[in-house]
Amino acid sequence: MPAQSPPRPESPHPSGLRLRPVWLVALATGAMAALLATAACTPVTVPGGTSTREASSASAPQPAPTESLLTGSPDTHSSVGTLADGFPVDLVPVPDGAEVLVSSAARVRDTDLWDVSLNLRTAQDTAGLVDIYRRHLVAAGFVETASEHAEPGLAAQATFSRSDGAEILVLGVLDRDGVRTMTLGGRVRARS
Repeated sequence: MPAQSPPRPESPHPSGLRLRPVWLVALATGAMAALLATAACTPVTVPGGTSTREASSASAPQPAPTESLLTGSPDTHSSVGTLADGFPVDLVPVPDGAEVLVSSAARVRDTDLWDVSLNLRTAQDTAGLVDIYRRHLVAAGFVETASEHAEPGLAAQATFSRSDGAEILVLGVLDRDGVRTMTLGGRVRARS
């Protein structure tokens, strides 16, 4: 029986390039196939103004969606551009000249607590804006506590609580280009 010779290293190609292992060729082929598949999914406009995606989707039957991205009824707890129904404006007022972006007020199941949030934009200075809420909340029995973890990028941040922490509101102010965006949210008792 002839002796087996040890495996030979890759031999150089006549052009001076070394041959690549089979797994590397397979990997490159797979990457090329993925690239071609992605390109096949990109719509291309064909004569007549339709895209290849439109043309192919018109001819191929499409499965019916099983779930809609839109809910059947609107969110009744939030409101864009105004205060939501039930929002405790006596406790959390909107400063003069401020624009309400989004607000929400939702009763917490079978309790007298409400989850509330208010996002607004104003030209009011940061200190004056925080002071408006500080005065209203402290007068209503809330205690201001120092925030343990200040959010980077905020011009001001404050936390107010009462009822041994059952009610809590967190306020944050973002200051960009002379305009303040304030976010306040938490849980309060109804008619506070």
